[in-house]
Amino acid sequence: MVMNNKIGVIVDSFRVGVREGLQRAKKVGADGVQIYAVSGEMDPANLSAAQRKELKEYIASLGLEISALVGDLGGYGFQDKSVNAEKIEKSKRILDLAVELGTSVVTTHIGIVPEDRNSEIYQNMHDACEELASYATSMNAYFAIETGPEPSARLKEFLDGLGSKGVSVNFDPANMVMVTGDDPAQGVYNLKDYIVHTHAKDGIRLREVPAHYIYESLGYDAPVNEHNTFVPGEGQYFREVPLGEGSVNWTEYLKALEDIGYAGYLTIEREVGEDPEADISKAVQFLKQFRG
Repeated sequence: MVMNNKIGVIVDSFRVGVREGLQRAKKVGADGVQIYAVSGEMDPANLSAAQRKELKEYIASLGLEISALVGDLGGYGFQDKSVNAEKIEKSKRILDLAVELGTSVVTTHIGIVPEDRNSEIYQNMHDACEELASYATSMNAYFAIETGPEPSARLKEFLDGLGSKGVSVNFDPANMVMVTGDDPAQGVYNLKDYIVHTHAKDGIRLREVPAHYIYESLGYDAPVNEHNTFVPGEGQYFREVPLGEGSVNWTEYLKALEDIGYAGYLTIEREVGEDPEADISKAVQFLKQFRG
């Protein structure tokens, strides 16, 4: 197996701001970057046409590409019908920005897909994703759901019901091993028709846990701390670790991506750690060893 995929970095993982993050992505040897575009300076509402043009030119001047934007709007994803219209509109504006900056992918979380296909929450998610899929298809682009909250087979069933591939998959192998206990390589084969972007992340599952303990879900009570804020579970139910130090079998996983003909980005995400730049730099080198 020889891995020919480009290597990306989520610039926000450096925790230093967009411009400095772009420079550090270049420094560690990445080919491209993914950027959060939900709030602050990258919120589509805060970027004029001139600013978008300048940003695109600046990224190109560093020799980088944009692999995707992050458009995760948090909360219950698209489970709550009362806020979906606003979230759908915001998602569309993020996709417009993505296309303008030269990428066709916006990654997002949609909430945990319920087992019951007849439930109101399932229908809310289906209706929202159907509208987003139609819009993305009209732009020759994709909203890419991040794997992890539910088993890959259930996610495939949900996607099969949308009627187009405008909503597809951002494959995160670490989320699978940390939360659902799914095998990432098998997940790749299950979702082979939908994978348009991936995150390169690694982790360990410390103990079995209901998905709604990790991802907020409408109608379920999740554990909270003394400040009455949501506890996502890092260190208690799972641990994110540097690439190659967790439960993801990278040889099998990358072979599966090769088998299905995936030619897109492997974009490094590092959400914890005292020295993210060092971890990300090591992650780039870890992935490059598979290039032969």
